[in-house]
Amino acid sequence: MSLPVSVPASAPEPVDPSRVGVWLVGARGSVAVTVVAGCAAVSAGLRPPTGLVTESPEFADSALPPLSELVFGGHDTLDCPLPKRAEALAAGGVLPPGLPSAVGAELDAAEREIRPGGPVPGETRSPRQLIAAFAADIDDFTRRLGLARTVVVNVASTEPAATGDSLPPSSLYAAAALEAGCPYVNFTPSTGLHHPALADALAASGLPYAGRDGKTGQTLLRAVLGPMFHQRALTVRAWSGTNLLGGGDGAALADPAAAAAKNAGKERVLADTLGSTPEGEVHIDDVPALGDWKTAWDHIAFDGFLGTRMILQTIWQGCDSALAAPLVLDLARLTARAHEAGLSGPLSELGFYFKDPVGEGPSALSDQHASLLTLATRLRSDAGERDGVERGGMERDGVERGGMEKRTEERGAVERGAEERGAVERGAEERDPGAGGAEEAS
Repeated sequence: MSLPVSVPASAPEPVDPSRVGVWLVGARGSVAVTVVAGCAAVSAGLRPPTGLVTESPEFADSALPPLSELVFGGHDTLDCPLPKRAEALAAGGVLPPGLPSAVGAELDAAEREIRPGGPVPGETRSPRQLIAAFAADIDDFTRRLGLARTVVVNVASTEPAATGDSLPPSSLYAAAALEAGCPYVNFTPSTGLHHPALADALAASGLPYAGRDGKTGQTLLRAVLGPMFHQRALTVRAWSGTNLLGGGDGAALADPAAAAAKNAGKERVLADTLGSTPEGEVHIDDVPALGDWKTAWDHIAFDGFLGTRMILQTIWQGCDSALAAPLVLDLARLTARAHEAGLSGPLSELGFYFKDPVGEGPSALSDQHASLLTLATRLRSDAGERDGVERGGMERDGVERGGMEKRTEERGAVERGAEERGAVERGAEERDPGAGGAEEAS
């Protein structure tokens, strides 16, 4: 097979501290396309920022990168252009009618920054070569466009849990992010940075990272209902669920191994919020006719006072891409800002967004939200300190400029005094020419 040809390097733009790159692994998937189109629509005022937590007042002074300053690129093994993918999503009701054409320039710009991913069938490159190629693509993107930093976000299809020593694709991309010096977010349940072979590199990188598996629908409800049963001392006997979905996710999760990786996060939420794991499991069915839409049904059997048996059932019907896209934008902005503020390691405060969050943190959604707001406060304090330092530097510059101006004025006064004394002496010589002649004769 022929190897991907890199785009010829051009002169890098000057670094703009306000511009941040978002490198999407799975850049031509439904979630990624909705992220790019949605960011452009909100930035242009074509749509309100519904679902964007980072646009709420609590984050107003946290110095997050503006949506309008996010620059998109990514890797994918597919070759369908973003504008065409956006048109298909609009036809399916995922994007509003007319939006793909309204944000066509932004979709085209992102399309130009997508590079071939891997490994592909018949791949001849070694894992080390793939990591180096991916890292070079990310580094070129950051340098060529003059970006202050780039956040790598995995939004590719779910892969089966890793076995053995070999790195799965998600871990190859995660390793490339480390090599390129980029913060990393794993929005999928795939292995990513969690592979043991990456532990040392991750610890040495000093980079912030977040994950795993975005919490968008069924598990979001579980993170709310689980604490409710626990706090009301109601015993949950069984909690069973069914997911019906189509699109790329449905096809990927038709693989039992991938479905098992997905369900692990759903089960963790119940175990953490209830204090035990109830009977029951989640079944995931691929229904291609549903496209990007999914239906999640939960059946909860619990005991009330005096052992009275009761049932709670929930039905969640939603559009996966529209649920996920604002979370991806939030995570990219927060992780970029955390990197700017010098934070490193697992960003446990971002557990609000994940089924299986990294680091130590609460499991109940309300507690996770409180932790997220703590991060907002921390970032706000950092922004205030940076402003103070900059103001202090400006004041010092002003003092130094004032001192220089004063010294310049003093030197000017001395020079003018010398010139005046010289003029007086020359005038005296002109009035008494003999004095000068006698001095020369002596």
